[in-house]
Amino acid sequence: MKDMDDIDRAILRELQTDGRIAYADLGPKVGLSASAARQRLQRLLDSKAVQVVGVTDPMAMGGQAMALLGIGVDGDPRTVADALAERPEVVYSVLTSGGFDLFAEVVAPGPKALLDFVNDVVRPLDGVREIRSFPYFGIHTHRFLWDVG
Repeated sequence: MKDMDDIDRAILRELQTDGRIAYADLGPKVGLSASAARQRLQRLLDSKAVQVVGVTDPMAMGGQAMALLGIGVDGDPRTVADALAERPEVVYSVLTSGGFDLFAEVVAPGPKALLDFVNDVVRPLDGVREIRSFPYFGIHTHRFLWDVG
């Protein structure tokens, strides 16, 4: 949506903080009535500029160890990304054009299970030449915040 104004961006900032905010609370925070805020948000949804989705917290769902894996691949990294995307341990995989060919975020029940996943599942995949693991343990909350202006 190219013609987004300051109020649209304010709505998006509020939704990033609380995706379940009531229109009665959203409107005053962005300088609109509740019904005007509802109409604005509906316009953003209809234009496909915004999606409202549920995001789970893997740590709250039983995971105790997470890591971002930077993976170097010989050959086509899409093959490795596709193989990883089929695994329940993988939250997401993304191709990059930087120092790694792809990143994968993984969640496991604990540090040993995370190490086993890297060594027994990821390392043997055809084409994988390098893995760098950036682990994080304990309490973790995803915050997906993009600068909306």
